[in-house]
Amino acid sequence: MLTEIQIYTDGACKGNPGPGGWGAWLRAGTQEKELFDGELSTTNNRMELTAVIQALAALKRPCNIALHLDSQYVRQGITAWIRNWKANGWRTSARQPVKNVDLWQRLDDLVSNHGHRIEWHWVKGHAGDPGNERADQLANRGVEQALGRGKERI
Repeated sequence: MLTEIQIYTDGACKGNPGPGGWGAWLRAGTQEKELFDGELSTTNNRMELTAVIQALAALKRPCNIALHLDSQYVRQGITAWIRNWKANGWRTSARQPVKNVDLWQRLDDLVSNHGHRIEWHWVKGHAGDPGNERADQLANRGVEQALGRGKERI
């Protein structure tokens, strides 16, 4: 029997591109885990993808997952667009290279090859959903962490 887990993910970017962060809140029964980090120069879409990737990568065994995210880009990409991208050699219908292909390929591997059963749930961002609000707070902590690392390098 697979463990039931709720995952909420979010990405944040201060400028696009600019400093960004990602956050994920995982909950299984009474157990919770918070994940977050950031990068000094990134995009919002990269942070949204990274949040999902890091949440799935943190799982030690196959799970039944209800994954909640406010990114239509990620949800549509993984549930609809990716089949054609792969069939077209990671090119869009306009024959352009898929943006963020490195992250899409990693996400595809985590979704396809790790035994998870995933239900993808879109939630409206900044609309009061407690899980989404928590993931947003974590993503913003990731931005602050990245900015702190940048100051240490100066």
